[in-house]
Amino acid sequence: MYQKSVLPNGIRVVSETIPYVKSVTMGVWIGTGSRWEEEYNHGISHFIEHLMFKGTARRSAKDIAETVDAVGGQLNAFTAKEYTCYYLKVLDSQADLAMDVLSDMLLASKFAEDDIDRERQVVLEEVHMYEDSPDELVHDIHLGTTWTGHPLGRNILGTTDSIGRFSRKLVTEYYQDFYTADNVVIAASGNVTHAELVNLATRYFAIMAGTKRNPVITAPVLTPARTVISKDIEQVHICLGTVSVPQNHPEIYPVYIMNNILGGGISSRLFQAIREERGLAYSVYSYQNNYKDAGLLTIYAGTRPSNVNEVLALIMANLNAMKQQGISRQELTKSKEQIKGNLLLGLESSSSRMSRIGKMEITLGKYVALEEVVNKIDKVSLQDINQMIEHMFTTENLCFTALGPVEAKDINANISF
Repeated sequence: MYQKSVLPNGIRVVSETIPYVKSVTMGVWIGTGSRWEEEYNHGISHFIEHLMFKGTARRSAKDIAETVDAVGGQLNAFTAKEYTCYYLKVLDSQADLAMDVLSDMLLASKFAEDDIDRERQVVLEEVHMYEDSPDELVHDIHLGTTWTGHPLGRNILGTTDSIGRFSRKLVTEYYQDFYTADNVVIAASGNVTHAELVNLATRYFAIMAGTKRNPVITAPVLTPARTVISKDIEQVHICLGTVSVPQNHPEIYPVYIMNNILGGGISSRLFQAIREERGLAYSVYSYQNNYKDAGLLTIYAGTRPSNVNEVLALIMANLNAMKQQGISRQELTKSKEQIKGNLLLGLESSSSRMSRIGKMEITLGKYVALEEVVNKIDKVSLQDINQMIEHMFTTENLCFTALGPVEAKDINANISF
């Protein structure tokens, strides 16, 4: 059962009790990510996430690791565009320890100069590693050229220049601006009651205070760019994107279903047409980026240079077929059942349930019950999907990016509707 409370200092506490499991996953969600950064501190949200593991007044980095390992726990964190999360999964008997460790990291990290200098090198290596992974890098390039100049178009890691500027002053300023009680959600799922969680949160986080800085944020404007970057690698990695909807848009469910039919799995139109029927790519799929006030649908494929135009032509043929003929009732029914199955099967652990309720609270400020989600999926009609296809699939909204051993002049596929 889902429950929510708000502590006197403004921290929101959400929980979902699962009495038949032996685990508890606790997460501390911060309402900040790369979207709230400026050019000069680009990547600092992710950098602070790293620093939280480097030691506190009571525990060294090694102490944190040994404390968690001693009880078989799983401690990790991640930074996204609009939020950051620190989480720890333990046996239910270790719930107190989990909250102790998380609060110690979040409230008492030292941000020592030598840790900042050392971790700077670690993050720079992460940047270099990422740049050596073209199948991942192309997505950031695509976002950057599609939402040019907007924070949502920047990557999460930062650049070598911005990371090189990070100092203790910049770190503490950003921490004080956004790691505030009114910008925090504590979420837990597993064998813990809501009353127990509230008591733990109160004991360990009551001292947290502050009001977050509220910089002006604007929605990104889509730029229908065509970008080709030559790089001496084996494959050409391509992204083709178009406008989508924000995460809280009333038509988000028709878009989910449409995306699933287009490239959301091994039975999708693109996977079958490009990989199964013709063997032109190993990896081909479509996905959504949905944020507070903007969305983007992206199709990805990796293929040999000689296949690029054929793959692009097949992608456009499938998009045009979907626009002109719509989808079938059979596809709609199958996709609904697939999405519902994936959703429900993905919530069989305390970790996934914590992530769901924490993310909803930090991004939407509300809880959407599974029954409501399933009901909204079931209510989607063919007309709903076809209306979204008509809105999204337009030439003026198409954005194309290619990364690999190819020149712009070599790409002659007709990328238009």
